[in-house]
Amino acid sequence: MTSCASTRPAHVAMFSVAAHGHVNPSLEVIRELVARGHRVTYAIPPALADKAAETGAEVKPWTSVLPAPDDDPSAWGSTLLDHVELFLDDAIQALPQLAAAYEGDEPDLVLHDITSYPARVLAHRWGVPAISLSPNLVAWEGYEEEVAEPMWAEPKKTARGQAYYARFHAWLEENGITEHPDRFVGRPARSLVLIPKVLQPHADRVDEKVYTFVGACQGDRAAQGTWQRPAGAEKVVLVSLGSAFTRQPAFYRECVRAFGDLPGWHLVLQIGKHVDPAELGDVPAGVEVRDWVPQLAVLRQADLFVTHAGAGGSQEGLATGTPMIAVPQAVDQFGNADMLQGLGVARHLPMEEATAATLRATALALVDDPEVARRLKDIQADMAREGGTRRAADLIEAELPAR
Repeated sequence: MTSCASTRPAHVAMFSVAAHGHVNPSLEVIRELVARGHRVTYAIPPALADKAAETGAEVKPWTSVLPAPDDDPSAWGSTLLDHVELFLDDAIQALPQLAAAYEGDEPDLVLHDITSYPARVLAHRWGVPAISLSPNLVAWEGYEEEVAEPMWAEPKKTARGQAYYARFHAWLEENGITEHPDRFVGRPARSLVLIPKVLQPHADRVDEKVYTFVGACQGDRAAQGTWQRPAGAEKVVLVSLGSAFTRQPAFYRECVRAFGDLPGWHLVLQIGKHVDPAELGDVPAGVEVRDWVPQLAVLRQADLFVTHAGAGGSQEGLATGTPMIAVPQAVDQFGNADMLQGLGVARHLPMEEATAATLRATALALVDDPEVARRLKDIQADMAREGGTRRAADLIEAELPAR
């Protein structure tokens, strides 16, 4: 732990939505700030309040209208407008709740997840610095022209798309903010990026005056429990599609067929809460079926990781030096899978190609490849130099206003 001898204790307020992939990356940073003597409040819906409280932060609960963390992913809809409308609806109804929760208790600095629009509004209202904690990739110079504009071209032509932008503009203007909604959402004034730089597309075109890559901020995760490698297991493979897109019984059956009878191999199969283990059929003795596992604890002992390539899982695989088979499900996972493959430490396997035979052949090629092991070792060293939790806390303290 770094002392805060040069920095007076401050009130730092963190804001996030109740989504595991957005909350988990911030937790060790919050824990470190608390350990340095700062008072940290964490504004979070009750569904994930316990996670925030475990860091020592004081929870400021608020009611969200977003789908719950363990809801079926279909609750988010299927189109771009479905997704963004949900976040805007939630922000508009959350703002008065959060303003009331902090009335008379305004912080010295605001930290916020990329999806927490009210946090930036409140920081503007209070006149305090705001720092984005990004759990995934950030915009590079040229991002708007190369990605955002093509993605939004058709939705912006529709009445629904135009209504979304009109509503967002009006909400920002009501709160004294003249920025365009796209810039408000995608271009923070200051951001700490909680992924390794090697996972960032076009990293050489990211503005380093705004974005600082601090890499993985993982901690020991002791509170999540432990996992012990079974005696006699020559190879351990973890299969996990994260916490959201887990309703994939057919894929899990292919994984059982791929690894269940592979001599010397032990399969840890995380199936989530939406699949009944009975759907897997007969499971060999070397297969461990769980609805949840302490992922980092398993990865520290695993030889292979079959992952959906979410930002959190991708960097955990890199940090533990574990070869990966990336089977992406949604959003940024497809890009992450390509990045991991480009780094030479994973194979991108589309879901429709993830048969037992292909999974097994890909796994055997990865775990026996010394070049994969060498590249993982180099990436681990690079990640360690990014600084992680302590560097993130140092940079946050550097932004605290003189008091």
